[in-house]
Amino acid sequence: MLDDTLKTQLQQYMGLLRQPLHLVASLDDSAASQDMRGLLDDIVAAGNGKITLDAAGTDARRPSFVIAREGEAHGVRFAGLPLGHEFESLVLALLWSGGHPPKVAQDVIDSIKAIDGEFAFEVYMSLSCHNCPDVVQALSLMAILNPKIRTTVIEGGAFQQEVEQRQVMAVPMVFQGGEMFDSGRMTLEQIVAKLDTGAAKRDAERINAKQAFDVLVVGGGPAGAAAAVYAARKGIRTGVAAERFGGQVLDTLAIENFISVQRTEGPKLAAALEQHVREYEVDIMNLQRATRLLPAGADGLVEVQLENGASLKSRSVVLSTGARWRQMDVPGENEYRNKGVAYCPHCDGPLFKGKHVAVIGGGNSGVEAAIDLAGIVRKVTVLEFDSALRADQVLQAKLASLPNVEVILNAKTTEVLGDGQKVTGLVYTDRAGGDSHRVELEGIFVQIGLLPNTEWLRGTLELSGRGEIVIDERGQTSVPGVFAAGDCTTVPYKQIVIAMGAGSTAALSAFDHLIRTPAPQPVAAVAETA
Repeated sequence: MLDDTLKTQLQQYMGLLRQPLHLVASLDDSAASQDMRGLLDDIVAAGNGKITLDAAGTDARRPSFVIAREGEAHGVRFAGLPLGHEFESLVLALLWSGGHPPKVAQDVIDSIKAIDGEFAFEVYMSLSCHNCPDVVQALSLMAILNPKIRTTVIEGGAFQQEVEQRQVMAVPMVFQGGEMFDSGRMTLEQIVAKLDTGAAKRDAERINAKQAFDVLVVGGGPAGAAAAVYAARKGIRTGVAAERFGGQVLDTLAIENFISVQRTEGPKLAAALEQHVREYEVDIMNLQRATRLLPAGADGLVEVQLENGASLKSRSVVLSTGARWRQMDVPGENEYRNKGVAYCPHCDGPLFKGKHVAVIGGGNSGVEAAIDLAGIVRKVTVLEFDSALRADQVLQAKLASLPNVEVILNAKTTEVLGDGQKVTGLVYTDRAGGDSHRVELEGIFVQIGLLPNTEWLRGTLELSGRGEIVIDERGQTSVPGVFAAGDCTTVPYKQIVIAMGAGSTAALSAFDHLIRTPAPQPVAAVAETA
């Protein structure tokens, strides 16, 4: 089943097993079951006697298999072949089940083991989804560490009827006990926090106890990571508070313009960014959403308040909160989000195989999405607000060569239609003639640009008409001691390499601010002086 290269890699990994494993497969006479049997035979062969296989499983989902420790009946179940982006998830599930320690903070492991109650998770994924492995690996690890947790990983393409019945139109999508639990990218910490209701309070208490930083970076994307590295290298106390470390890079599939790296993928780059930052003494506080910025007061410290009620103080702050996908803001969009309205063609495209979908937006992102989807779906309709597509000419030429793509210009989408369960179409207005038109379809991919994550800063510092943080050439904002970098600012080009340079600039400017500003006096001393 596996090629020689993957077999060699698998054998090397299986050499790390510390205890025997038992695979229990539920198969039938289908070609998919034959492929799974081939994969399992390759795993057994790579295990050098530490892995056994029982092909007489009785699970209703076929083909599927369970990875269990020797002498145990429970474990992680994979329904469908975990290849593509999920091959790593398979290898990690084997290693963790075999006693190899996960690279997870001990307090998170302790929290997982302490979760009480019975949980049965089902996570739907697609093999082309780059957001899915994080969720698959998180839920797999939880099932391995806690016997009260069951996890089944389902490859949507192999169980299309089930996907249709449960109205799974976006991946990853997670069910718990048969009910919808959540969808989209989630980290292990986020899932644990959702199950452990006391986690947020404990987290807030730990954060409130922290001493003031010299530089506090708010945001963990390329700009924030660069700022943290440059600040930490100055030997000053540096902290990072990020809603999700990696930022929007986590949602990017192919990256081919990052200088010196010919090609990589967003999640890999995000992991490398975090690893680099952790090489230094940087206090990383992940899953922290900032809600308010208070300029420096009598103590000379800028304060950042967080959603969980905690607050952080620092002599200087670098804002690098990035941006998010812009929504259409039309009736029906939110109602049918993940029910036919999607924002990631790479992740969710395979779920619309053989169907008619629309792409909203004719820039590079929109045209690239249409080209990608055209190889999967029956028909793609591209709706562009302007009188001409705005994508690069080479992309337009490729799009024009595809027989199942229709382009509609001067189209203003006004409504998403649905039957209460899923998308059935959309309505658009012809901006040239004023007529309204209805298009019957089954999926809508929105690709219309970005919005800066700066709403929480309104009224605190200067923002542009587009909501971007106004900065000068040094990254200085309108508030002394507060700098900004990346996609949340007025920098004209939203690119990873530019964000990294801007983050470095902001950190160096923050350091320059620190060496030219007297160190803050204790509050008591300030009061005595007054």
